[in-house]
Amino acid sequence: MIGSKNPLPLSGIRVLDWSQIVMGPSCAMILADMGAEVIKIERAPKGDDTRRLGGLGIGFFPSFNRNKKSIAINLKDDKGKEVLRKLITSADVFIENFAPGAADRLGFGYKVCSEINPRLIYCSLKGFMPGPYENRPSLDYIAQVMGGMAFMTGHRGSPLRAGASITDLTGGAFGAIGIITALYEREKTGKGNFIISTLFESTAFMVAQHMACAAVTGEKSVPMPEGKTAWSVYDFFETAEGDLILIGLTSDAHWKRFCDVFELSELKNDPRLATNNQRTELRDLIIPKLDEIIIKIPKTKVIELCDKANIPFAPVARPDELFDDKHLNESGGLVETQFPNGIKAKIPKIPMRMGNHDFGLRINPPEIGQYGKGVMSTIGFTKDEIEELIEKEIIVVKD
Repeated sequence: MIGSKNPLPLSGIRVLDWSQIVMGPSCAMILADMGAEVIKIERAPKGDDTRRLGGLGIGFFPSFNRNKKSIAINLKDDKGKEVLRKLITSADVFIENFAPGAADRLGFGYKVCSEINPRLIYCSLKGFMPGPYENRPSLDYIAQVMGGMAFMTGHRGSPLRAGASITDLTGGAFGAIGIITALYEREKTGKGNFIISTLFESTAFMVAQHMACAAVTGEKSVPMPEGKTAWSVYDFFETAEGDLILIGLTSDAHWKRFCDVFELSELKNDPRLATNNQRTELRDLIIPKLDEIIIKIPKTKVIELCDKANIPFAPVARPDELFDDKHLNESGGLVETQFPNGIKAKIPKIPMRMGNHDFGLRINPPEIGQYGKGVMSTIGFTKDEIEELIEKEIIVVKD
């Protein structure tokens, strides 16, 4: 366990993370990074299914489970249920993201848990808010499709999933916001609360700008790749080596600095291109000219010129290239993490700074049951009782 220099904002808050995949674990990890003691409740004896995922899911567990302790419990056994009840008595927050009704069927829905501990803040992460769809199971991709995100990302007739679990992560983040707000409210009321955060509504929130656009124009939404951009230049350009760089000129000041640095006085002085709106109408004139110019310049020189012009730009990067990103490394945005299989890698911290707090690594993603013995002792179990529960395969815990 790695120590923290300063007490973190959520120090002293105990969170039970009874969740899986991305949405729940990411919500709990935000709280863990901010100092909460997060205890991951896993299924005994094999633990969280994401520990064994392959393909593009192989990074789920190590990405979203740092700074947590682990206890694996057999909840089919009454003694296992008693262990969880005692944990609930000791907890401030309970997070679950199982299919609709599953937590109630297992005996740990909000009503039961709030009776065990009236100060408990219970966060349920689901596909849909209460309403016609609430009993449907859902997934990130499902929400992106029915919430309009995939339509906006792809081309007409070819909806496209975003290249990350963005609705899982957004829903998880809103869950964390709700939990922190409820903790603040509890200071005044002394009572816990019930929080719901969902995939579908998170997706709708993210496409609100496109809904508003349709309302203003009276026209049907058009996919982003086919829609009329609000900016004169917001395009990929090929460099001399064939690499792509995105350049965004969203103000008249951007345009002038860009033209000065790239020595485009003819374009800068053209009265037809004086304002962003004028340039947007003449993109068919501007973009081919910029293509012809930039394709003759090496990538490093294009980056140098864009930096000099102080304009928004981005070379296309793969996620694996971020390990060596200069800014992420020098700004402290990555934290070296040891995965349960022994591999070490630099993984992004939560994208937030707060005073002198370091929201970094205190605990590597745990092995099944790691640090669980210490947690069991805090809820009244003796060493002999813990060993008996281990022997009967009711729990999996270790130091």
